Amino acid sequence: MFASSAAIAQDDACDSLDTAITLAVAQEYAPLVAETAGTTPEEVEFLSFMRSDNWSAVYAAVPTADPGYFFFEDVDGQNQFKDVWGGVADASERDEQIAFAEGLGAPADLAACFADHTAIIEE
Repeated sequence: MFASSAAIAQDDACDSLDTAITLAVAQEYAPLVAETAGTTPEEVEFLSFMRSDNWSAVYAAVPTADPGYFFFEDVDGQNQFKDVWGGVADASERDEQIAFAEGLGAPADLAACFADHTAIIEE
């Protein structure tokens, strides 16, 4: 099976980002996501992660809500929750997804990677 052009674009948009879900990332972000979602860190399931400079987005599942993208900005060494976005978007909504993330203050590369992750890819 061949990857669609949207899947290739997703890979390209995320190439420059730190996307590794390491133990350190899980330990750092699980309490932040849990606090925001009203659950415990042990109940946070990491689905994907993306970081650019002092911004990050964690796609996580929690028992209290549908999976969502939790956006954080590192300010003076402390991750501050900015917003959460849940759902999927049609590929035609990519510009709106980018605008949402950039409107929070996220850098362009993180916004593009997020937009590509939320898009429904039709093959």
